[in-house]
Amino acid sequence: MTAEELRQSLLMQPKNGLIRLDEAQKAEMEAYCRRYMAFMDQCKTEREATAWAVQEAEKLGFKPFVSGMDAKPGDKIYYNNRGKAIALAVVGTESLSRGLNICAAHVDSPRLDLKPTPLYEDAELAFFKTHYYGGIKKYQWTAIPLAIHGVVCRKDGTTVTITIGEADTDPVLMVTDLLPHLAADQMQKTLAKGIEGEQLNVVLGSQPLEGEGADLVKLNIMKLLNEKYGLIEADFHSAELTIVPAGRCREVGLDRSLLGAYGHVGRVCAYAELEALFTLEQPAKTAVCILADKEEIGSVGVSGMISHYFEHFVGGLCDAQGVKLEDCLAASFCLSADVTNAFDPNFPEVSDRRNNAFVNYGVAICKYTGSRGKGGSSDASAEAMAHVRSTLDNAGVIWQLATLGKVDQGGGGTVAAYMANRNIVTVDAGVPVLSMHAPMELVSKLDCYETMLACKAIYLA
Repeated sequence: MTAEELRQSLLMQPKNGLIRLDEAQKAEMEAYCRRYMAFMDQCKTEREATAWAVQEAEKLGFKPFVSGMDAKPGDKIYYNNRGKAIALAVVGTESLSRGLNICAAHVDSPRLDLKPTPLYEDAELAFFKTHYYGGIKKYQWTAIPLAIHGVVCRKDGTTVTITIGEADTDPVLMVTDLLPHLAADQMQKTLAKGIEGEQLNVVLGSQPLEGEGADLVKLNIMKLLNEKYGLIEADFHSAELTIVPAGRCREVGLDRSLLGAYGHVGRVCAYAELEALFTLEQPAKTAVCILADKEEIGSVGVSGMISHYFEHFVGGLCDAQGVKLEDCLAASFCLSADVTNAFDPNFPEVSDRRNNAFVNYGVAICKYTGSRGKGGSSDASAEAMAHVRSTLDNAGVIWQLATLGKVDQGGGGTVAAYMANRNIVTVDAGVPVLSMHAPMELVSKLDCYETMLACKAIYLA
C-alpha cells in the first residue's frame, strides 16, 4: 500500500461537520436550531425549563409519575421534582432488568441570586443585594442589561411568578462599574478582584416617593412591587429571584453559523435530550431523560443529581415490572450530556490542541473531565468508550473526542460521577462552547444538532 492509502486506512481524518452535511441535513439542522432558540428565550432558569418540559411532555401524552402505577411498553411517564428538576421515561419493549438508556443533563446556569434581605437604598439609589451562583467572572456582569426571573411564595400559600426585563416594553436592570477616569486603583487589581462579590448590587431606581423620612427611593420601589405583585418586603424571605442577562438567543456571525445566548451551559444539552426523547416511538430499552438542578454548585440538594429523586422515579418503574432497582441500574448506560470548552484561537495557551474540542466538529465525547489529576471525574472505561463510538458511528452522528484544557490549567465536572456512583456505566458528552459561563456564550448550530442526534442514538442503542 502507498503512504496515502495507509494514511487513509490508519489515521484519523477529521473534517468540519458543515461540509459533511447535505442540503436536507442542513435544513433539518436549521429547523432544530430555531426550536432550540425559542426554548432558550422562554427558559432562563431551572424552574422555567422544568415547566416547559412538563407542558411539552403532556402535549405528547406523557403522564405524571405516581407510585404503584404501571410501566408497560410504550408508556410515557414524567416525574416533576418540585418544579426544579424532571425525569422522563419512554418504557421500552425489553424488561427493565435489561437496564435503561439514560441521557442526563442539568438546567441551572451561573447567575446572580437575590440575598434573603436584598432591597436597600444608598445615596438615593435603590439596589438589590445579590450572591452569585456558580462559577462566574464577576467583572463580566457589570454594565450589561439584566432581567429578574423567579417566584415569591407568600405566607398565605400563594405563589407569584415574576419576570421583568425581557419584554420590549420592560425596564432592564444593571450593575454599575467605575469610569476609566477614576479606575486607577481598580485597574491594578487582578481580574478576580476588580469587581468583588459584594459589589454586584443591582440598580433598581432613583425616584423617591413624595413625603418625609428616609429611604424614600426604596419605599417607592417596594410600592411598585406591591401594586403589581402584591408583595411586601418580608416576602423576599421566601423568594427565589435571580438576576440573568436580558435578551434573546441570537444568531451570531455574518454566516449565521453560531448561536449566542445566556445559559447554553446545561440547557443546550438538556434541550437536545428532550427533543430526542420526544421523537421516540418505541425503543427496545426504556429511555430515560434526567434534567437536574444545582449542577453549578455541586449537584447537591433535593433537586440536584445527588438527590434520590432519580431512584424514587426509576425504582417505581422497576416495582411495576417486579425488577430490583439495583439490577436495573447495573445493566444501564448513561450519557452525561454537558458542555465542554471549544478551542479558542484567542486563548490557545490553555488548551492541548490535539485533545480539545473544536467548533463545528460535532458532539464532543469526553472520556474524563475533572481537574488536575482527573480529580472529580468518573473516567469512562475503554468498554464504555467503545460502546459510544460504535453507537454514534452506526447512527451517522458527527462526533469528536475532547478533554477539558491542559492538565494543570484548571478543569471542571459534570453530573457523570454521580450517575457512575449509582453503578451505571457513564460517559460524558456535549456541545463545545466558546466564552463558557459568560453572560453570553457561543455554540455552533452544527454541534447543537449533532448532540441531539447523539442523544437519540443512545436512547435507541
